[in-house]
Amino acid sequence: MKSVAILGPGLLGGSIALALREDPEIHVRLWARRAEAREEARALAVADLVTGGVEEAVDGADTVVLCVPVGAMEGVLRQALPRLSPSALVTDVGSVKKSVCDALAPLVADRALFVGSHPMAGSEKAGLSAARADLFVNAVCILTPEPGHTKPAAIERAEAFWTRLGCRVRSLSPQTHDEVCALISHLPHLTAAALVHNVAAARPEAFGFCGPGFRDSTRIAAGLPAMWTEILSSNRSAVAGSLRTLIAILEPLAAQLEGGGPEAEAAIHSFLASAKERRDGLSPGTTF
Repeated sequence: MKSVAILGPGLLGGSIALALREDPEIHVRLWARRAEAREEARALAVADLVTGGVEEAVDGADTVVLCVPVGAMEGVLRQALPRLSPSALVTDVGSVKKSVCDALAPLVADRALFVGSHPMAGSEKAGLSAARADLFVNAVCILTPEPGHTKPAAIERAEAFWTRLGCRVRSLSPQTHDEVCALISHLPHLTAAALVHNVAAARPEAFGFCGPGFRDSTRIAAGLPAMWTEILSSNRSAVAGSLRTLIAILEPLAAQLEGGGPEAEAAIHSFLASAKERRDGLSPGTTF
C-alpha cells in the first residue's frame, strides 16, 4: 500500500487520513466535494493531496476508500472509474452493506478489486474536526465478501488495510451484516432517540434534572439526523424487525410493573440479571 485515495472528508475519512499520515511512505489523497471542506483539510494537513476532482484523487491510487453517505457512493464511484487503476482495491465504510455491495460490486467487477467494509467505530460527533488517528484502534471492522464473486486478493488486501489502522477484522455476508447491525447499531440509535422523545412527551421539565445515566443512554441520539435517516431507510426491513422484537420484550415488562407482586418482582429481577450478565461479558475482544 503506497497511495490511498479517501473519498469523503468526514469523521471516518478524516480519521483514516490522519492514521495513514503517520506513515511517511504512504501518499494520502483526499477528495472533498465542498470547497470549505477542502480548505479545512488543507489547514489541518490531513493529506498529501486535497482535491475537488474525484478522478484526480484516485489517479494512481492502489487503495480507494469511499467515505461518503451510502446513497452517494455509486455516483462517486462512477466518477472515479475512468482513472481507477486495474490493480486498485475499492472498499467503503458504509454501515449498510447489502444495498451498497449490490450497487458497487458490478461497477468494479471487470476493472479492479472490491469488497465491502464497515469499521464499527464512530461518534455522535461529525466532520473532519472530530477525526482522530486512533479512532479505529481495537475496533471491529466487518468485511462483507460474497462467495463466488469477491476475489481472494480483495479480502486479503482489505484485511491488511484495516489491520494496519488497528482494527480487528471479521467477515459476514452483506445480508447478515445488515441484520446484525440493525440489532447492535441502528436500533440502539432509534431507542436513544425514543428515550429523548419519551421525556419530552411525558414531562419536559425532567430534562433539567438529567444525570450521567440518561446522557450516556442517549448520547448517540445526537448524531446527524440526515445521515441516520438514510441509514435507517437503507436497512428498513431489518431495523423494523428488530424494533418489533424490542416492543415485544417491553410490553410484558410494563404489564409486570403494573401488576406488581412477588412473581412480577422475580421476573423483573431475572430480566435485569440476565441482561447484566450478557453486558458484563462484552469486552474489546467480543466478536459476533
